[in-house]
Amino acid sequence: MLPRSSLESIRLAAGHGDEADDPTPGLPLFRRYESQGVARQISFYLSGEIGAPIQYTDLLYTLRTARETDLVLLHLNTPGGNFDTGLQIINNIGASDAHVITVLEARAYSMGAMLFLAGDELIVHDTCQLMFHNYSSALIGKGNEQQAQVLAMSKWFEKVMRQVCRPFLSDAEVERILHGEDIWMDSDDIRRRLAHLQKGEPSVKQRKPRAAATPATAGEAPH
Repeated sequence: MLPRSSLESIRLAAGHGDEADDPTPGLPLFRRYESQGVARQISFYLSGEIGAPIQYTDLLYTLRTARETDLVLLHLNTPGGNFDTGLQIINNIGASDAHVITVLEARAYSMGAMLFLAGDELIVHDTCQLMFHNYSSALIGKGNEQQAQVLAMSKWFEKVMRQVCRPFLSDAEVERILHGEDIWMDSDDIRRRLAHLQKGEPSVKQRKPRAAATPATAGEAPH
């Protein structure tokens, strides 16, 4: 049996042998690295009527150059306005790498309502309103030119409506708008529709058709 001092020297020798095989003695067996991206939050306030496209180049450029880690918030309180401008903003939202949040803060009518629906995430404050309706325009030129312009604009507007507003609006509602009806909804209506869509349900539950009355047979009193 070896003396105690000899046993301790053997244990120490074994430890030194393991360290000798390690090319980097004294370092931990694993290393932890952490990286943190810097996310930008950029807010735009669209208050008042939507004007000419040239007035929105800063917003458009921000959407085009934003990174995936960026948040772009569009705060809406607008009666609508220029269709060309609104459509350009919508197209740039769709092309942006950023996460775009549209925030309804009071009202968004007409093109403003379409802008609201174009966001990647929709936020609704209390006591707000959306309103959808058909476009309005003024025409100049000869009669045949006006007819061609009306036809082209109607097809264009219908395509935009179906692409942007569905499934938030049903097909039947889009048809009603195209035939001249205005559709209004408040915050409760908007949130209810969004909740249905998040569940994978239609935004508006279809009403069951009323059963046709069965005609009374001869000699039978009607109910």
